[in-house]
Amino acid sequence: MALSSEQKTKMWDMLNQTRGQIGLTAYKDYIFGILFYKYLSEKSTKWLEKVLRGDETWESVFTEDSQRAMDYMKQNLGYAIQPGDFFSDWQQAIDEDRFNISMMSDTFGRFNQQIAFEAKADFEGIFDGMRFDSADLGSNAQSRSSVMMSMIELLSAPEFDLSGDGDTISDIYEYLVAQFATVLASDMGQYYTPKEISNVMARILTHGHEDKESFSIYDPTVGSASLLLTTASYMKHSDKRGVIKYFGQERDATPYRLARMNLMMHGVEYNDINIKHADTLESDWPDGVVDGKDSPRMFNAVMANPPYSAHWDNKEREDDPRWREYGVAPKTKADYAFLLHCLYHLDDSGRMAIILPHGVLFRGGAEGRIRKALIDKHQIEAVIGFPDKLFLNTSIPVSVIILKKHRQESDILFVDASKEFEKVKSQNKLRAEDIEKIVSTVIERKEIEKYSSLATLEEIKENDYNLNIPRYVDTFEEEEPIDIDKVATELLDIETELQDSQASLMSMLQELVATNDDTKQQLDNSTSKLSKIWGNAKETTHDGK
Repeated sequence: MALSSEQKTKMWDMLNQTRGQIGLTAYKDYIFGILFYKYLSEKSTKWLEKVLRGDETWESVFTEDSQRAMDYMKQNLGYAIQPGDFFSDWQQAIDEDRFNISMMSDTFGRFNQQIAFEAKADFEGIFDGMRFDSADLGSNAQSRSSVMMSMIELLSAPEFDLSGDGDTISDIYEYLVAQFATVLASDMGQYYTPKEISNVMARILTHGHEDKESFSIYDPTVGSASLLLTTASYMKHSDKRGVIKYFGQERDATPYRLARMNLMMHGVEYNDINIKHADTLESDWPDGVVDGKDSPRMFNAVMANPPYSAHWDNKEREDDPRWREYGVAPKTKADYAFLLHCLYHLDDSGRMAIILPHGVLFRGGAEGRIRKALIDKHQIEAVIGFPDKLFLNTSIPVSVIILKKHRQESDILFVDASKEFEKVKSQNKLRAEDIEKIVSTVIERKEIEKYSSLATLEEIKENDYNLNIPRYVDTFEEEEPIDIDKVATELLDIETELQDSQASLMSMLQELVATNDDTKQQLDNSTSKLSKIWGNAKETTHDGK
C-alpha cells in the first residue's frame, strides 16, 4: 500500500525534529544507512522464520555451529547477521538502558566480514558514509550514543515500519531520497531525476518489450538508480528474480552507496545488481575489451541523466571505439561523450534515452560534426523539449533525445512539450495527462499542430543539421487584431461621459448660492480648478484617440 501524503509529511517532520545540530548532508548518510540495515535485519528475520519454522531459534543454531549457520544465510541472502547484531537488538538495548555506540560500530565491522563472495561488489563500502567517531554526532562517546539512540527510536516508529509489502518499503526509501534531493539540491539534486521525466523515458524505452522475461538495463551515470527502477517498473515480470538485470556506473561515493541501497530496498536481489564505482568517460564498462578484442557489453535499454556540459579530459580519445566513428566531444562540454557512450553499449534492437541541455541540438564545431554523423546514420529517433524548472539542481529547460542503433527510417520526430505543465511553488511539474501526451506522440509518431512535427532528412539538411525544436515545431500564436475604429469610438464615448459629468457637477455647485463673499470666492476658485482638471482630462482623451 502506497504512503499517504499525511504519512510522508509526518515522516519528514519527525526527521527534522530529531536531527538536532547535525547538518543535513551528514544526517542523510546515517538515516539511509541505519534504515537500510533495518531492512536487511528484518529481511533476514523473515527468512529465518521461514527456514526454522519455529522448531529452533537462530541463537541455538548459531551456538551449535556458527560457521555453518552463517554460511547458509550468506548462501541464501548474500550476507549474514549473527545473533545480537539485529536492528531489534539495538532497540532492546535501548529499552534496557544498556545501549552504547560501540554496539553499532562492532555490528557493522562483523557484517562486513560476513558478506558472500559473489555479493562483495553489491555490499562493499555500503555503510562507509556512517562514521561513529565523527564530531558531527557529538564531542564524546556519550553524546554520540545519544544521537544514535534518537535515530534508532525514530526509525522504530510506525511511520518507518518495513514489515509491509514491498511497495511500502520502496515508497519510504524513494520519498526520503526525493526529499533530501529537494532540500540538498546543490548536493544531491544531480543524482535524482524527477519521477515525471523518468516515467516518460521508461515508457518509451520499454514499449513493445513489457512481456520479456530477460531484459538488461544500463545507466552510466546511475545516481540514486531512480531511472533504472522506473524503467524496470514497466516490465510485467520485474518482480521475478533474474528477469531484469540492473547495470550502472557512478563516480561519486554517496550516490554509489545510495543506488545499491535503493535497488535492494525495492526488492532487487543482489545477484541481479551490477553497479560499478568508476568514472564512465575515463573507465569504460570493464568487459569492453577481452583478449585484446573489442567486446563491449550490450544492453536492451540505456538511459542517462549525465552532468550537463561537464569538463572532461578529451586528449588522445580519437581511437576509443566509443567515439571513433563520430568524433570527440569538446573538453568543456562532455554531453556528446556521454551520449555516444550510451549508444555504443546499446543492443542492436534496443533503444536509449538521454537528458541533455538544448545546446546539443544546435551548437557547432565538434558537436555539430557528431550531430551530423548521428543524423546521417539515422540514429536519432525523437527529440523532446521539456519545460524549465523541472529539476531540483537547475532551472534550465532540458531535452530528451531518443536513439536507436539501426533505423531504416531517416525522419526525426520533434516534440515541444515545454508549455504543458503544472506550476507547484517555484517548480514546474508534468501532470499525468502531459506525460501521456508525450509518450503517445512519440510511440505513435504523431504530428500535432503546434506540438509535434515529423521532419524529413531533407528538411534537416536544409537547416544545416540544426535540431533546435522551434525550427520544426511552429508554436507561434497570432495576437488578436486590434479594431482601431472600435477603440476610437470607445474613447469618444468616454469623452462624452466626462463632459456630461462635468456639466452635472458645475450645475450642482452653482445651486450652492453663497451669501458670504468669502464663500463665493472659494466657490469661484474651486470652479476654476475643476475646469482646469476637466480640461486636462479632455486633452488626454484626445491624445489617446
